Parts: sequence; C-alpha cells; structure tokens
Amino acid sequence: MMNLASALDLHARARPDHPALIEGDQTIRYGALSGQVRRLAAHFVDRAPRSDAIIGLCLEDTARHVMALYALARAGRAILPMDVRWTATEKANVAQHFGASLVLVEPGAGPIGTVETVSWDDAFDIAIARSDPDTTFPEDGETPLLLSLSSGTTGRPKGPLITHRHFFRRFMTHWINLGLNGRDRFVMATPLYFGGGRTFAMSVLFSGGTVILRPPPCTPDALLETIRVEAATSLFLVPTQFRRLLELSDAQLMPMQALNLLFSSGAPLSADERRAIRSRMCPRFFEYYASTEGGGITLLTPGDIDDHGASVGRPVFAVDVDVVDDHGSSLSAGTIGRLRYRGPGVASSYYRDAETSSEAFHDGWFYPGDLADIDAEGFVTLRGRAKDMIIRGGINIFPADIEATLTAHPAVAEAAVVGWPSREFGEEIAAFVRLSGLATGADLLGFVQARLARAKWPREVFIVDDLPRNSSGKVLKRILAEGLPLL
Repeated sequence: MMNLASALDLHARARPDHPALIEGDQTIRYGALSGQVRRLAAHFVDRAPRSDAIIGLCLEDTARHVMALYALARAGRAILPMDVRWTATEKANVAQHFGASLVLVEPGAGPIGTVETVSWDDAFDIAIARSDPDTTFPEDGETPLLLSLSSGTTGRPKGPLITHRHFFRRFMTHWINLGLNGRDRFVMATPLYFGGGRTFAMSVLFSGGTVILRPPPCTPDALLETIRVEAATSLFLVPTQFRRLLELSDAQLMPMQALNLLFSSGAPLSADERRAIRSRMCPRFFEYYASTEGGGITLLTPGDIDDHGASVGRPVFAVDVDVVDDHGSSLSAGTIGRLRYRGPGVASSYYRDAETSSEAFHDGWFYPGDLADIDAEGFVTLRGRAKDMIIRGGINIFPADIEATLTAHPAVAEAAVVGWPSREFGEEIAAFVRLSGLATGADLLGFVQARLARAKWPREVFIVDDLPRNSSGKVLKRILAEGLPLL
C-alpha cells in the first residue's frame, strides 16, 4: 500500500493540466499541486523531524488547507484536525491532549496553550519554496495519517489514529458504492475540519478529480450558483444544509438536477426529507451513514427511499453490521439493540485513551453508541443514541420516533427531542422545533398526540429560532437538556 499522496504524483505525470483545486478565480492544476505538496511536506519534515510527530492544522477552509492535508500525508506526519472556530481553551485542550508537536495557524492567530504555533505567513511561504521536493518520504500504508476526532473538544477528547491503509479502504467504498471518480467536479461545501468535508475532498483528489471549494459561510443561492457556473457533478451536504435548501422553490433548486451525485451524512434525515430531496433537488440522492472511527458504514440508494425511507440503507462494501444485546449476542431481525460494525477501514482503538477504547472496541467490532435494528433484507434503521434514549416511567422512548413525527408537520423545519428530568416519571419528554411555517406549540403537540402512543407525547413543544450545533452541523442536545428545570 502506497502513501496516499503518491496519487498526486501519478496525476501530475498523466494529466498535469487537469484542474485539481478551484477556489474562486484561482485554479491549481495537478502538475503544480504535486510539487507544492512535496515542498510543503519537506518543510514539515524539517520542522518536525520525529516520524511519530503529530501536527495540528488550524486553518481556514481554503486550498492551502487541502494542500496541507496532503503534505502531511506525504511527509508521514499525523494530522490533528483543529477547527478555527473553537475557543482558545478548546484548541489548547485538543493540542495538548494528543501531544501535538506544533500547530499550523493562520497569520495573526493567537497562541494555543503551550504548544508551538507556526503561522502560514510570507516567511512560511519562502521556507516552503526553498524546501527540496525530492526528499525521501515514507511509502508504508501503515503510516499514521490523522487523528479522526469525535465532536467533543472539552473534557477528554477522543479519536482513533487512522492509517493510510484505513483511508484507502474508505476511498474504495466511495468508488464502489457512491461512484466518485477522476471525472468528478466535486463541490466542497462543508468545513475541512469536519470528517466528511475532509475525507471526500481527499478522496476526489486521490482519484484525480476536481475539488471546487465553496465552504461555509455560504448562502444557498451562492451554493446553487457555484453548482451551475462550475458544472459541478457531485455534492456532499449535511442535513442542516439540506433543510435550508428545502425552504427554497423548485425553480431555485433547478441547478441541482444536473448533479450526477448528491449525498448526505453526519446525521440521519427523516423519510419525508429524503423523498423531498430526491424529487425536488436531485433524483440521484444517496444517504451515507458514516463515523469518524469507521468511515462509511451503510448507504441508502435512490431506489431504496420509497420502501425503506426511514432507514440508513444497507452495509457498504466489505463492512459487516450487526445489532446486539447488552451481552454482545446478535438480535433477530427487527429487534432494537446496540449497533456494531467492523471492516478494513474501521479503527481498532482510541489514541491515548485505553479506558474509552475498552468501552467502544470489542473483539474486532466497534460500538458507536447508536441504537438500531436491522430488518430481514439488511436495511439498518437508527433509533437514536443510547445515551439519548428517554426512560419515562420505565418505558424506553426513542427520540427519533418523535422527531420524525414532528418534522412530518408542514410547518416544522427541524426537531430535537430530549429527556426532561422528572420526580414522578424519572424523565418527561421535551421537544424543540425550528419552524419554516406558521404553527404554535399547542398545534404541534396535538399533531404528535394524534399519531403517537401516549407514552411518546412531549410534555411541551418549545419553538426556537435555531438549534445549538457544533461545527459539523450536529444538534447539541446536551445544551438543550441543560436548560430544562426539574419537574
């Protein structure tokens, strides 16, 4: 297995004039990209001579960020992704916990704890230009590539150390199951810190395709114009972005109809949302269930949406998926239990965290903390996070059931359901919704009551302007729950 960055050298020789990165008016072609990545890699080796060094990337979502990702891969130095939107405390916590040798930052960025920070300024560019592109770099597929971090940045962050081999096998599912390839013109519309944005951008470049950078903040209109002007063929978005787009008219969404591939990941969509995206945006819409620890796990295809629209599809190439009880015994079809999976792209432990590793990794399987069931045809349906399950008067309540019901209301754009501490029942149910039309909390409560059993009725439906999120767009239910008083 070669170093992933070797693919850039191959493309530079085979078609040097082919566009690799497009950022506004700037186009970087493979012939130039390969040399730039090699020089930057050589400079990283000079700055961090230890082969086991971990380098933090705390950069904006630019072409330079993408080049730095591949340069660290070329150098054999592990990438520590860091979000420029984090607070100084969060950045320091992550960098120090994972033992970063240095962190590459934007000009003018402040210090990150006690870790050395290096500014990508004019002096850094001069140093890159003087570096030797013919430096000898590691070619072993077991070389560490990156620390694939979970969402948390406070307390004890967690993330496995992913190798080049792991990522190559994840790329394989992109080719086999999604169809991404060297002819793609892929719009990168999510942050490069986020696992999806980073992985798909690197995958398209490995294949020899073109990555068009249009990261947040980007209005729906600007994104649609980019798709049209750049003749984009593929686009990855998270559910939050899809929900914003669904508020537009069919005429406004027309550019998306020309895409060969439109896909989502990060959090599950509802069955109604999946059908609406397929019919109103692009008939070639896929939902890709994935994790930072395992890469792609399951895929819901356009043809599956009508009959299996509530699921996240069936396992992708070479991934085994199972649902088990608390003792690790497989459950029968249709029974809700703990989800686990294994495959060649799945990590085996968390870095520097034996305690958490022992909870999540067992006998070659990874347990993501999701509850799910698998039907007789192999379709996986997520039932929420195990830690988010609400126990009301001894009855297990899955928030996903209530959220799906609420989002079926024409005035609801998004919904999040959490447990509400109660002296009488242990937990009650609180629902938070963002509206796209006119409705009251009482209207929505009545809507749920007409469709769900009494045990699943929310105590109250709160209407909010927006839901709290992390940088990848996931709703932070913890923050919603923290604001609820004891009943």
